[in-house]
Amino acid sequence: MKLLVADDHGVVRGGLRLLLDRQPDMEVVAEAADGAEAVAQALRHRPDLCVLDVSMPKLTGLQATREIKAQAPAVHVLVLSMHDDERYLFEALKAGAGGYVLKTEADHDLVDAVRAVSRGEPFLTSAGQRRLVREWLADPGSGPSEPLSPREQEVLKLIAEAHTNREIGAILHLSEKTVESHRGNLLRKLGMRDRVELVRYAIRRGLVEP
Repeated sequence: MKLLVADDHGVVRGGLRLLLDRQPDMEVVAEAADGAEAVAQALRHRPDLCVLDVSMPKLTGLQATREIKAQAPAVHVLVLSMHDDERYLFEALKAGAGGYVLKTEADHDLVDAVRAVSRGEPFLTSAGQRRLVREWLADPGSGPSEPLSPREQEVLKLIAEAHTNREIGAILHLSEKTVESHRGNLLRKLGMRDRVELVRYAIRRGLVEP
């Protein structure tokens, strides 16, 4: 099984690689330090499965999941998170991830999760989460609501990381004019006046770290 591991902390990435490469049926063929690089590496190497951290620069793990599943649907994705929060769980599932593992439980759950997701079986770390997901699958309207579109979330994250409109356009393959339009829409939709308020909102939503 060919794997990609993405985490912006080199020590964590190295530990994950060591754990996975130790398995006789797994091989880490690529690594990435941010979400945009994870998407590029996934499209270049076409691994069987990507292990993506939720909190990464440029694109979050959830945003990278959405991009990977849109461009390479056969690639499975497992999200690794420090957030024991149902909002992140629902967003991961909506983005197309097949599993959600807490970092605190990765040492004993990650290998089983990789095997399950690669077989097409959803993997969640707790009974409570599994119950929430069953309820959500029965009634998708029961999950948390999200006021921003996936593209608006991507633009917001990059604004909060202090990228210019030109840089955001290059990362997301958009024109500067389109980025400027998204910026204006974000301010109007969220009822905010400037970038400072957008940054605070992005931090509260977990799109960037303070």
